[in-house]
Amino acid sequence: MNKEKKPGRLLIAGTASGCGKTSIVCGLLRAYQRRRLFPVACKCGPDYIDPLFHENVLGIPSENLDLFFHTAETQKRLLARHSRGKDLVIAEGVMGYYDGMSLESPRGSTSEIAAALQMPVALVVPCRGMGHSVLACIKGYLEYEKTRQIRAVILNQISGRTYERLAPMLEERLQAEGYAVRMAGYFPKLPDAELKSRHLGLVLPEEVEAMQDKLDLLADQAEQTLDLDLLLELAMEAPGLEGVSDGANPEPTGEKRDRIRIGAARDEAFCFYYKDNLELLREMGCEIVPFSPLHDPALPEGIDGLILAGGYPELYAKELSGNVSMREAVFRNLTEGMPCLAECGGFLYLKEELEGADGAVYPMTGFLKGRGCRTKSLGRFGYLNLEAKRDLQFLKQGESIRGHEFHYWDCTENGDCCQAVKPDGQRRWDCMEEKGRVFAGFPHISFDSHPDFAARFVKCCRERREDQNAGRDMEM
Repeated sequence: MNKEKKPGRLLIAGTASGCGKTSIVCGLLRAYQRRRLFPVACKCGPDYIDPLFHENVLGIPSENLDLFFHTAETQKRLLARHSRGKDLVIAEGVMGYYDGMSLESPRGSTSEIAAALQMPVALVVPCRGMGHSVLACIKGYLEYEKTRQIRAVILNQISGRTYERLAPMLEERLQAEGYAVRMAGYFPKLPDAELKSRHLGLVLPEEVEAMQDKLDLLADQAEQTLDLDLLLELAMEAPGLEGVSDGANPEPTGEKRDRIRIGAARDEAFCFYYKDNLELLREMGCEIVPFSPLHDPALPEGIDGLILAGGYPELYAKELSGNVSMREAVFRNLTEGMPCLAECGGFLYLKEELEGADGAVYPMTGFLKGRGCRTKSLGRFGYLNLEAKRDLQFLKQGESIRGHEFHYWDCTENGDCCQAVKPDGQRRWDCMEEKGRVFAGFPHISFDSHPDFAARFVKCCRERREDQNAGRDMEM
């Protein structure tokens, strides 16, 4: 395809979690790859595991679509940047089509994202245990929608024989009632291609290799029983994002030797990044330097700041603890004033001790007081506004930045320099620690929701470099 042609956009939504949309999205992505198209993937909501899966297993760039973190205009700009030069965007919805941040409102839902980004929707409807009732189910979703983004229906967990009898009746009845909706095929139950919960995001080479056969089965099925031409046609009907700058900047401003270098922990234990955050830092003139707290003996040379992402340090607590030289390097650099942002798993790594998944307790870097420990359930799950209780290095009193929490481990000391406030204002709690130039806590933060936060971090990193250069000049 001509790379100058506007990319199509298609959103695969579902009636509920577990309805099969993930398998169908993966089958579509691989099937369109086989057609020599260049797709990109998106995931609605703050989930960082699905984008990691798309990139590591399918080799397809992926990022989040989120109207809590971003305004509609910001999200359009980010989507334009993400899809620049590609043929097709395939996005996966979150939960049910109308499920948002609360029971009372569809705010932040897949339906709201589809409307804001003008994305045609293919609705996945599981049909197990249903016959004619499928019509009532589909009609309910169509009648509730005001923007008419649902343009196609995919039936899941249904046999080919049943689909042949049911699909024409459904399409005829829906179109007779004024709904411009097409039946786009079906998926039978595929036990050999089942995608189970991906706790690790499949970052290990052997895990990735083991998934390839399943993905090929899904793509084979998509080619046989989904109307790939129809879905592509609908995707290409999405209007262009005219007037939206994608903010593309091929090279960060400034000479390479003058760029701020940010070390970013990236390995099996630390892998949860919002790509938009890293892109914003690059736009601010930073170079992102990946390193591994698990495998590297020391921090990268010449870095000016540090980001310790979320992930699964509890699964690698013994190995992280055993890498003594890295733990000492992190402690020393942070003690000497290196700026650092640490989220969730990275926050636990900075603590004195961490209870591993094996139940043993292991020494960590010791820069922050406290012990990370296992809990029995998700803690403080969901979106939040992070409000500064006093003037901090990167966030001033009265300011807030948006974030999300999702963790099964907790800590004996979570900090109190900020308050986390749920979007409805009904629940709040103290959190976050600031020590020196380190800002750390459980929330995963969206830089785009308050760009000054990232700008202050970069400024602090620059000041750190200047301080060190001044010190070297004095020694000479």
